[in-house]
Amino acid sequence: MTSWDIAAIAAVLLVGVPHGGFDGAVARRLGWSKGIGGWLGFHLGYLALAAGVVWLWVQWPVVSLAIFLAISALHFGHSDIADVPAPTTGSPSNRWLPLIAHGGLVSIAIPSLQPLAVQPIFALLVGDEGAVMLLQAIRTLFLPWLLSFAGYAIYAVINPVWRKSLNSLIILLIVVFLMPPLISFALYFCLWHSRGHTLRTWHRISAGSERRRSAIEAIIYSVMAWTAALVFFLYAEASLSASLLQLTFIGLAALTVPHMLLVDLADKLNPQRPLP
Repeated sequence: MTSWDIAAIAAVLLVGVPHGGFDGAVARRLGWSKGIGGWLGFHLGYLALAAGVVWLWVQWPVVSLAIFLAISALHFGHSDIADVPAPTTGSPSNRWLPLIAHGGLVSIAIPSLQPLAVQPIFALLVGDEGAVMLLQAIRTLFLPWLLSFAGYAIYAVINPVWRKSLNSLIILLIVVFLMPPLISFALYFCLWHSRGHTLRTWHRISAGSERRRSAIEAIIYSVMAWTAALVFFLYAEASLSASLLQLTFIGLAALTVPHMLLVDLADKLNPQRPLP
């Protein structure tokens, strides 16, 4: 890996990962108990899900990476269009086309537009055979995704409310095409996805003591995540490149599952409820 790749991974770990530190605040806004029992239950369940993902990755790395790419597509897609208001006419299904287009940026566009650069990254995560198999599968999805992107562009012309998000996606695609995959992913994850999620969550937290509590929690959780990453890195027996990539992407997979369940499923049940 180049020094730029290492800097990109560092940015993902130091800048991108902490956006999940507000998950406790999201849980409370959904009505999760504020007592010690509810607090312990939430954190134990969160950690158990994360640990389960790591165990599954160790047992079945190829399947785990494939599932991670799929759920990441859903999570990123939902997040990218979260600020777009619902159309005044038509059914909610009208959001599926933008969701597919935005969701495919990381999971389909990056591997398809930069296959030679992505292959060694996948190989360090799942082995050479698994990397080739996954890239071949993703390549078959590129044309359908490209058609969905074209349809999304036409849809945005007809529905002006989608033009801003479409323009953002076009800019991100140019970045993906021009830059190495780790750098383009870091730029998207840190400056677009994490920033947007953090701002949306912060604006929906009641001002005052709840915001202070949520900010302190986010800082504590971030420090804990960085400490765990440091311990893993110090005791890892693999090479520097392999250790950094495994730490980053297996760690992201472990944190994405409980984070996605909370934000993309539970949070959708009552999106406007303020924190007490």
